[in-house]
Amino acid sequence: MSDGQTATKKMQDSVSTASISAQLVKRGFRTRSISNIKSISPSANRIFGPAYTLRYIPMREDLATGPKMGQSSNPQRRAIEDAPMGSVLIADTHGLELSGSFGDILIARLIQRGVSGIVSDGPMRDISEIKKMDFPVFSKGNAAPPSFSSMMAVDAQIPIGCGGVATFPGDIIVGDEDGVVVIPKDIAEEVIAAAYEQDLLEAYIRARVENGESIVGLYPPSELVLSEYEQFKKHKS
Repeated sequence: MSDGQTATKKMQDSVSTASISAQLVKRGFRTRSISNIKSISPSANRIFGPAYTLRYIPMREDLATGPKMGQSSNPQRRAIEDAPMGSVLIADTHGLELSGSFGDILIARLIQRGVSGIVSDGPMRDISEIKKMDFPVFSKGNAAPPSFSSMMAVDAQIPIGCGGVATFPGDIIVGDEDGVVVIPKDIAEEVIAAAYEQDLLEAYIRARVENGESIVGLYPPSELVLSEYEQFKKHKS
């Protein structure tokens, strides 16, 4: 792995959603954070990758049945088998919270295929098993019934509205303990680099605050503090 690839991987593994959100706001994007969802597993609370989108709608009794949901042509099943290695499967459940959008067996298949994680604005089922799988799953709560009891998957790899956030295939999904953000793919590299630098700067500022300094002129940083930070980086490198 080259130095550039190593640096990129380091950013992807550590850049925070808090700083990403701040950088998106600076660029006029104020609606990129999915609210009220969180990681199911405490040991797998970091997610990063390009979006593979899936859209659900409310169920219709003649179409949303167990056998039909299990057919290979079903968009949910296709998504499980087609989402590329490294991608994040992200689902728009149309605000339906009565049934689980995925369960442990489907997630086991995604793990075997090398998918990076799942994001859903609806619940998950088999929560106790998912917690053991060390796989990033971000969702809104839990539900026992299977998905087809209240909803049906109808499309994949189209624009969706996960948690009210417009998400296009290939947008970059980042999740951590603060939540999930969706970065438009055309500005993702720029935003991630700026957010990573913001994380480093804020770690420097926090260290000074913890050393007893006032936040006045320090947070937000004055030109003097920014100059001192640049000197700090030079000496550290």
